[in-house]
Amino acid sequence: MTEVVAPRRVPRRPHAWAWCLVASQVLVVWLWWRFGWQVGLPAMVASHAPFWWATLVPDSALFSPVLRRLPTPAQVAWLTIDDGPSPDTRAVLDLLDAFDAKATFFLVGERARAHPDLVREIARRGHGIGNHSATHPQAWFWALPPTRMRDEIERTQATLRELTGTTPHWFRAVVGMANPFVASVLKANGLTRVAWSARGYDAFASDPQRVADRIEGQLSPGAIVLLHEGAKHGRNVEVLRVVLERLQARGYRAVLPD
Repeated sequence: MTEVVAPRRVPRRPHAWAWCLVASQVLVVWLWWRFGWQVGLPAMVASHAPFWWATLVPDSALFSPVLRRLPTPAQVAWLTIDDGPSPDTRAVLDLLDAFDAKATFFLVGERARAHPDLVREIARRGHGIGNHSATHPQAWFWALPPTRMRDEIERTQATLRELTGTTPHWFRAVVGMANPFVASVLKANGLTRVAWSARGYDAFASDPQRVADRIEGQLSPGAIVLLHEGAKHGRNVEVLRVVLERLQARGYRAVLPD
């Protein structure tokens, strides 16, 4: 059941970064010409720093708007589960049902294509579905060129639309990092980029209590909680159970935004 309205932050000026880059480099050229390399070189390095920062910091909004939490004072949280579908998916769905909780699954396109029954089961049980790229290029998503970036996102949109009959409007960048070429694709597909405000690093950390401790320490009304399924350590379902128990104990409900 939808209980919180989340703003759709589709990029409006996806190429603004390019004009800023050009302007900064014109200034660098002038400084180099006027004062020499002693001033020009540091200026060039400084002019590139914001662009590197915006690419490598997961919740940076320099290139595109990003949703970090739900705008509500209510004791609710948005559970977001990345990297599926996986062998964990059915157990995750059963656990969510047991706690009367809802979540949005940010799915990888090729994995969804390989397991269409799991994608349809997520939708049938009333959970949300978001776009998490086609191949999950974890090491290089931040550095993908425009054509490959468009393919990663649009191919997944087409797959999820075909499998569920609805078009996703939430997108999560791989490892949260989004380079300048993401914004134009998001605008063309009406997608809002979603980050998080609470995470326990459960893609790597396998101790459910420690993961839940980290998440609980970051919990606040409207928190967007980042979780995973199908990690190599095999304990994501246990982690989810402990997180749901903590949410319940704190009086939080796991809801879907719209």
